[in-house]
Amino acid sequence: MKNYKLLCLIMLPIFYGYSQESKVKSGDKKYDGYAYIDAIKTYERVADKGYKSEDLFKKLGNSYYFNSEFEGAAKWYGELFAVNTSPEAEYYYRYAQSLRSTGQTDKANKIMNEFNAKYKNDSRGKLYKEDVNYLDEIKANSGRYTIEDAGINSKYSDYGSFVYNNKIYFASARDTGNFSQRKHKWTGEYYTNIYSAYVDPQNSAVLKADKFKTALNTKFHESSPVFTKDGNTVYFTRNNYVDGKKGKDDNKITLVKIYKASLENGKWTKITAVSFASDNYSTAHPALSPDEKTMYFASDMPGSTGQSDIFKVNINDDGSFGTPQNLGKPINTEGKETFPYVTSENEIYFASDGHPGLGGLDVFVGQIEDNGTISGIQNLGNDINSPKDDFAYIIDPVSRQGYFSSNKEGGKGSDDIYKFLETKRLKCLQELYGVITDSENGAVLPGSKVTLYENQKIKNSTVSNSAGQYSFAVECGKNYSVRAEKPDYATKEVDVKIVRTTGKTNLPIALDKSVCKVAVGDDLGKCFGIKMIYFDLDKSNIRTEAALDLEKILDVLNQNPTMKLDIRSHTDSRATHQYNEALSDRRAKSTINWLIKNGVAKNRLTGKGYGETQLVNQCSDGVNCTEEEHQMNRRSEFIITGL
Repeated sequence: MKNYKLLCLIMLPIFYGYSQESKVKSGDKKYDGYAYIDAIKTYERVADKGYKSEDLFKKLGNSYYFNSEFEGAAKWYGELFAVNTSPEAEYYYRYAQSLRSTGQTDKANKIMNEFNAKYKNDSRGKLYKEDVNYLDEIKANSGRYTIEDAGINSKYSDYGSFVYNNKIYFASARDTGNFSQRKHKWTGEYYTNIYSAYVDPQNSAVLKADKFKTALNTKFHESSPVFTKDGNTVYFTRNNYVDGKKGKDDNKITLVKIYKASLENGKWTKITAVSFASDNYSTAHPALSPDEKTMYFASDMPGSTGQSDIFKVNINDDGSFGTPQNLGKPINTEGKETFPYVTSENEIYFASDGHPGLGGLDVFVGQIEDNGTISGIQNLGNDINSPKDDFAYIIDPVSRQGYFSSNKEGGKGSDDIYKFLETKRLKCLQELYGVITDSENGAVLPGSKVTLYENQKIKNSTVSNSAGQYSFAVECGKNYSVRAEKPDYATKEVDVKIVRTTGKTNLPIALDKSVCKVAVGDDLGKCFGIKMIYFDLDKSNIRTEAALDLEKILDVLNQNPTMKLDIRSHTDSRATHQYNEALSDRRAKSTINWLIKNGVAKNRLTGKGYGETQLVNQCSDGVNCTEEEHQMNRRSEFIITGL
């Protein structure tokens, strides 16, 4: 693509907190013969006694974070980082957010700096988002077009089309045989003028192209016209030249400007540069929003990020213009962004050499959000794009037909116009679905609140149906978080990356009980996920990690002074029957003694060891079993015998 028609020419994380109503019942409440155990309060009392556990601090931090109680969250996440200086990415982010929300900005920045260094590809912590998998995206977005020569190309440069009233308008440097034709010193080609050709609405065939014989064309460059719907106004790009005079910048260079003309009595008159144009910078390639109240254009005016940026400007009712606004990140880069085109679906197509592409200018598309920002920028794929310059893409959002320009190999001239039919929409949609269940018994949990997040912003929310099911419509290739909440259960948030093909993604979520409902005969250990009280090999003394679990049992007994427990210890079938029974009995007694030593009345506790007499699977003597299967038989139980 030649210089004369191309304008020679940090994403910061935003932190959000979401409040939610806590409906957890009191841990010491008894109702109809049941006791309700608040696991989070128990965890906190255990932690306050000085017990340290990564899992304990994660659960405590999350319990406060999900309720927007950031002081508590900062406290327990701080304890987490004290025992593990390198937890998962989510805990860096949540800790930093909690610190920032409590005014500890410097410390929050320190955590974010560590986060950035460790998790370089996490967009929340990056000042500039780099898509390291952009070739995969281009591949996924390819194979969606049928493309052919537009039928209006010459051996010279032809580019920048616009369709209006069954005619295609474009710029061309072709030699029409006029003796007054002038060649550009840089390119050796003639200056471009605006041409037009009739397009058959039945078959899209294009007839012979003719020069647009109006005052719009001069002896210098004209290109990229765009007409209003009533046909009475046209905006176009031209060298800084009007009424026979060239305008020059401070370096004596004639740049390009957007001009406006009005149709009066069949003639284009009142040809003037738009008010925001200047001799000292370029404005070019205008595009109108569907309501014609906004113009998008390319410029290197002051405030540009790169060599040329895309701007927008309001068009007032009287035809005057507001103040141009740079569209900013993420659409504009340090490179060139140019040739914008906006559809009725609020999509903006543009050419760029700053976004990851195949080489030269590639065509991209983004979504114009209600607040004017641009999101979801994607490369259109290798049907449209090539290692050369591909640009000036326009499309009818109904018929999905359109045109683009390129100097790719195989064309007739230095630039050529191609017509296309989009056979498959770029927007790839997925259904994200799953079932909310109880992590302990697998029971479905209807009525669970399920919230979909993208970049910490709420995208949608629903309630699981009678079968515990939920679903969301999501976009392909994006990262989401799904948060599930239900009274008496700990809130859980799960990250998911959606694939780049249309279909469905299954994301089941199992919730842990925070309020544990128990009755006589139940195993209290299940409230806290206690499967085994661990002892040193062949010994019965209480280990540190075992004491942490026993502290949870102790807390419940203290909160429920009438509760009685039968403590049962089991082994697997390895070693002799006599040895296993004796060992398990010593361990049961050691557990009882620890609880008595810490204040539990002796008459509230019974217990014995059962050795290998109550196996929960087939792993008896002589049966070949895996270590995991043997582990199922090595267990501790805290059976409630009285309330």
